Amino acid sequence: MTPEKPLSTGEATRPATAPLYAAGFVTAFGAHSIAAGLGAESGNIGLTLLNLGILLALYDVAEVFLKPVFGALSDRIGAKPVIIGGLFAFAALSLIGLGAADPLILALARLGQGAAASAFSPSSSAMVARMARGGKAGTYFGRYGSWKSLGYIIGPPLGAGLILAGGFPLLFGTLSALAAVTAVWVLVSVPHLAPLPRKRYTLMDLARQVGERRFLVPTLVLAAATGALGAAVGFLPALATRHGMDALAGTVAVSVVALGSVLTQPWVGRLRDRSAVTDNRGSTTGLLLIAAGIGLVAAAPGVVTIFVAAAFIGTGIGAVTPLGFAHLADTTPPERMGRTMGSAELGRELGDAGGPLLVGGIATATALPFGLGALALLVAAASIPRLGPVEPAGPNN
Repeated sequence: MTPEKPLSTGEATRPATAPLYAAGFVTAFGAHSIAAGLGAESGNIGLTLLNLGILLALYDVAEVFLKPVFGALSDRIGAKPVIIGGLFAFAALSLIGLGAADPLILALARLGQGAAASAFSPSSSAMVARMARGGKAGTYFGRYGSWKSLGYIIGPPLGAGLILAGGFPLLFGTLSALAAVTAVWVLVSVPHLAPLPRKRYTLMDLARQVGERRFLVPTLVLAAATGALGAAVGFLPALATRHGMDALAGTVAVSVVALGSVLTQPWVGRLRDRSAVTDNRGSTTGLLLIAAGIGLVAAAPGVVTIFVAAAFIGTGIGAVTPLGFAHLADTTPPERMGRTMGSAELGRELGDAGGPLLVGGIATATALPFGLGALALLVAAASIPRLGPVEPAGPNN
């Protein structure tokens, strides 16, 4: 068995990868547009705070359990059919939300969307990784992450606008159409990459591979960055309100975080591919920027420092994310790329849930600055383990 060769120039072009970036946008836009709408409309549809929390969590709960499963499936049958199937499933299950006046219907739609996103999200990452082999992983993942961040930025305001114009049915209908169009785009424009031969793995093999340093360290880096993002989205608006700013200012602070990530990711990815930045140095710098931003707003919250912190956090996340995924792409055997990306996405989901929980738990027992300070220390600590040099893994290694 020989290692996978990079795709030819004609295959690994922007027209071929753009639909994969669109798939990343769909999952981010779908998650955040509905989450914002649920919060805004909870009183109108009879949601208690507990029910609201459950509905917000359902999308992520489905992803935590199913992403590694669908990632492994993409290794077995190929990533393209899993992406297309997941997107069409997302489109179909979004139609449940056309009757979204009832919380149970909303819950079913939200859970179904999360399950479908669990299929096409890690499979898209795996497809990007395979198409980028040959020294372009940083550039490709920089663009992919930037499009996902764009979904995080415009999801809440666009979702709120659609709900205002036509209620939840219009939002769910728009998401269904967007997913269906993206599925057709993938079908037409993305080349089919046949699954690679794989040896049979025992449970001990799987445990050893998940415990490998080349997987654990970049996944820890990604989880730390995502945990900081989740905490920033939740707590920067709360800090803004506490210091005399209105709700719009808090929303703008979150947008600064997302915008910093959108602008930084493609740039850092290109620098990596030109060997102008190493994975280790870039991710360490990014995590320390995030920790500095969180630490600043914990120690001296105020009108100016909240926005400076948001810029630091967004830029740090933008540096860390493409480097972490590109490192995984370049050090994972191609025949198990899907499972690796699915497991790494699971690590990010746990970070996304763990960051806000850590801050909220400590803040409840003490005060919000202590919760943010603890998160800053943990993010800084995540920069200590070093990413090793990129040594492409051969088949079945």
